[in-house]
Amino acid sequence: MAQTKRILIVGAGAIGAFYGALLAKAGCDVAVVCRSDYPVVKKQGYQINSHLLGHWRFMPSQIVTRAADYQGVADYVILCSKITPDSDRVALIRDAVSPDTAIVFIQNGVEIEQELAEAFPNNEVISGLAFICCNRLTPGTITHLAYGKLTLGNVPRGVSQKTQTLIDLFQQSGIECIGMDDIITGRWIKCIWNAPFNPLPVLSGGLATLDILSTQEAFIRRIMQEVFDIAAACGHPLPADIIDSNIESTYKMPPYKTSMLLDFENGRPLETEAILGNAIRAATRQQLDCPNLKALYALMQLRQLGGCQI
Repeated sequence: MAQTKRILIVGAGAIGAFYGALLAKAGCDVAVVCRSDYPVVKKQGYQINSHLLGHWRFMPSQIVTRAADYQGVADYVILCSKITPDSDRVALIRDAVSPDTAIVFIQNGVEIEQELAEAFPNNEVISGLAFICCNRLTPGTITHLAYGKLTLGNVPRGVSQKTQTLIDLFQQSGIECIGMDDIITGRWIKCIWNAPFNPLPVLSGGLATLDILSTQEAFIRRIMQEVFDIAAACGHPLPADIIDSNIESTYKMPPYKTSMLLDFENGRPLETEAILGNAIRAATRQQLDCPNLKALYALMQLRQLGGCQI
């Protein structure tokens, strides 16, 4: 009989709570570190409302406000917090990492893996990419609107047995999850969409992705092309049809507020550096110009200085 896997989700917002709830459905012992929603979650857990998987309540096995309070040894620590200038990802998880713990990060951005790999050189580090429309609009309530596919792979590359076990657990829960041997390239693939569609709703005063795309498709394609070129220069060539496929899938998406727009509207720090800043720094290192990305980045810096006025 297989041993029940012990999972600690650190950063149990929309993404963390949703994927944690799926792992609990697959039979795992799932605990969460949550702070802003702690009183509500401690009392009643999470209400998950999914277009694809139905409605259910997820009550974590432990609900704590910091990793140091977790009781037991985690097989996987899954980090789902936002990467912002004031965040310390290593400090968030260090107290819950044992010698046999695999560290998983399901986060946005490119060139973000080295920090964790260097801090935990003797642990498996697994990079996770979530292709999902999922919101937390009220405390303890998670709305899954569309998609949900997860891609997992070891850093710097490969798919280990521990990673495959986690893939299998997600598959058992009813969501698509695949392994990717070159997960770093996968991060650049995701940046193709994130680079335009996270900042533009913020800069446009809250427009939906469909409104932005239907009026500014040429501009969006230029942004995506710059990401495509940077990835290739960094040794991570992307599929030739990646821009067309992203445009096509975005036209089909339901009305959706991106996580960056929700963060902006609620006065929270934004993932501008992880998504745009790191891509631009990679371009500079490769001596590539990326005027559209640089313009977006500058405008986002100004928008954040001005505060939320949507």
